[in-house]
Amino acid sequence: MDGKLTNDISHVVEADRAHVWHHLAQHAAWTGKDPKADPRIIVEGRGMRVWDQKGKEHLDAVSGGVWTVNVGYGRERIANAVRDQLIQLPYFAGSAGSIPGALFSEKLIEKMPGMSRVYYTNSGSEANEKAFKMVRQIAHKRYGGKKTKILYRDRDYHGSTLATMSAGGQDERTVQYGPFAPGFVRVPHCMEYRAQWDLTGEEYGKAAADAIEEVILAEGPDTVGALCLEPVTAGGGVITPPEGYWPRVQEICRKYDILLHIDEVVCGVGRTGTWFGYQHYGVEPDFVTMAKGVASGYAAIACCVTNEKVFELFRDDVSDPLNYFRDISTFGGCTAGPAAALENMAIIEEEGLLQNTIDMGDYMLDQLHALKDKHAVIGDVRGKGLFLGAELVADRTSKEPVDEKLAQAVVGDCNANGVIIGVTNRSIPGFNNTLCYSPALIATKDDIDEIITATDNALTKVFG
Repeated sequence: MDGKLTNDISHVVEADRAHVWHHLAQHAAWTGKDPKADPRIIVEGRGMRVWDQKGKEHLDAVSGGVWTVNVGYGRERIANAVRDQLIQLPYFAGSAGSIPGALFSEKLIEKMPGMSRVYYTNSGSEANEKAFKMVRQIAHKRYGGKKTKILYRDRDYHGSTLATMSAGGQDERTVQYGPFAPGFVRVPHCMEYRAQWDLTGEEYGKAAADAIEEVILAEGPDTVGALCLEPVTAGGGVITPPEGYWPRVQEICRKYDILLHIDEVVCGVGRTGTWFGYQHYGVEPDFVTMAKGVASGYAAIACCVTNEKVFELFRDDVSDPLNYFRDISTFGGCTAGPAAALENMAIIEEEGLLQNTIDMGDYMLDQLHALKDKHAVIGDVRGKGLFLGAELVADRTSKEPVDEKLAQAVVGDCNANGVIIGVTNRSIPGFNNTLCYSPALIATKDDIDEIITATDNALTKVFG
């Protein structure tokens, strides 16, 4: 391992055990003194690799656990840019501008034809809430308070705050956290592998979009203000949209004067091989939200990006003292985020990482299909760029999902052998059965081969 551990890592482990409340973790297993049951502490990262407190090396196939470290670990130029910016100016409230904030907004909008304004915030959940608030305020300003409803899709995820959980299509993530905010309405998913209609290809895609229109008509088009969708569903099973889906969705939104909100928190900034996932499908959104890959985790930053049409709605009547968007995100004023994001974007450009994502994504997809040919437990393989999933089934004909404990066992075996992969986790009741892969955009064929070999061995061990 390159680098030094603290001289007293045992103290770090005990401090963590005693005081840190980990995300998405049941802590009961960490109450004893058995070192095998210690919480894992990641100490260092370089490139595609991380090391834990025991010095064990892991190939990270999930970019920091949650699709974030797009350009890999150990990027000194990003760290140096953040350091220099913090010395010059660490923070000022977003009611004023900053040099990195202005320059990154310009750079970002260059990559997003049709969009024009960047509202800075500090998490994906909060970025989505900003869009929700804008929709609601527009409803009151322009539609007499009627077009307040926001549609969201089954299996999609938009955050962990109460408002974003109200728009959450993953039922296990919302259990025990209600009641939720009113005015959020679910539409059907578009997952062709688990088709809701006896159709395929473009016909299925159009039917899945038409199902959205049916909801709009049932609710009343004059009550629906926005539709919020992921371009590729992430934690709900890495679901790529069927052919014909997105053009029809765009058509429906325009037909009923409904704002289109694309949640790019996972797909954004290169993950699918384009700067943003929606750019594969030719749609023109009104809102685009992003977070994780914007600065590859080197600093906290999230953005709610709008087109000029939306922006103009908040400055069209200066005589109304309540007309403007009355919102603040305290840490949206931190300058480290846009400083890191500028360097992150420059790295992606200079190193040709969008093309690498396409090339390595195609290679990895082929290797996953080869695994499917070998292992009957793989029912479906899907994804875009370096954002891929393999759904595990007990029977290919019935598509009965495997028990989620078995899917977790595959992940556990890979981890024990030094490769960190993901799995849909307590999200969709009965369907937490999709292995998830999102290696950094710097991945090589050797990295992909190592991930595939670990998965192959784990599937053999767990399922025979």
